[in-house]
Amino acid sequence: MIHETAIIDATARIGSNVSIGPWTWIGPNVTIGDDCVIGSHVVIKGPTSIGKQNRIFQFASIGEDCQDKKYAGEPTELIIGDRNVFRECTTVHRGTIQDQGLTQIGSDNLFMAYVHVAHDCMIGNQNILANAVTLAGHVHVGDYVILGGFTGVHQFCKIGSHAFTAVSSVVVQDIPPFIMAQGHNAVPRTINSEGLKRRGFSAEQVTQIKRAYKTLYRSGHTLNEALALMAAMQSPDVQLMVDFIGASNRGIIR
Repeated sequence: MIHETAIIDATARIGSNVSIGPWTWIGPNVTIGDDCVIGSHVVIKGPTSIGKQNRIFQFASIGEDCQDKKYAGEPTELIIGDRNVFRECTTVHRGTIQDQGLTQIGSDNLFMAYVHVAHDCMIGNQNILANAVTLAGHVHVGDYVILGGFTGVHQFCKIGSHAFTAVSSVVVQDIPPFIMAQGHNAVPRTINSEGLKRRGFSAEQVTQIKRAYKTLYRSGHTLNEALALMAAMQSPDVQLMVDFIGASNRGIIR
């Protein structure tokens, strides 16, 4: 299952039933879980921990030193969960000591070709990052997010769960949960109603989220007024939006 031309450091720990293709390099302090499939010409550097059943396609670079000029070779880390797919030429960098020293990716995510995940990013579960999406440093992405091709996300931005960006969007502020955004710079367009229906949200839940969206973006209220009205709706989904906005440091798209 491991090609004879693959180079694997003696300190790397490889799980069972792992396939490693030709001319792939696995460096020191790398852990790869069971049933992973790693293609040809892949580079994985450590400290990096990769869970089970991940698939990494050719020419991907996983766990490389970051591009932050402040980085001075500190032993920062990359942690990846289970069942992720990293398509051709995806790049994922480890963290920096200016943050938590950690880049972390959850499970069941799809990173299409040429996606870049920079240092200190935190990515949840069940996300799709389409071709050439670029996340700058310290970006946080929730769960079930879809980022359209060529979306660029500014450093320190946060993207809430179930959000969606259109192709070539440029994100410079936080996107609350459930919001569809588009543009350069990205602005809110509507809620991700179709995605919510596909994920089993009830008609009542979608209606509540639509009401919250109109309160936040279409009512003419100030942000504080809108948040008070949203909190009064007593909806767990809407409260997720309220909490997200309350914790925002860069401010939300408006």
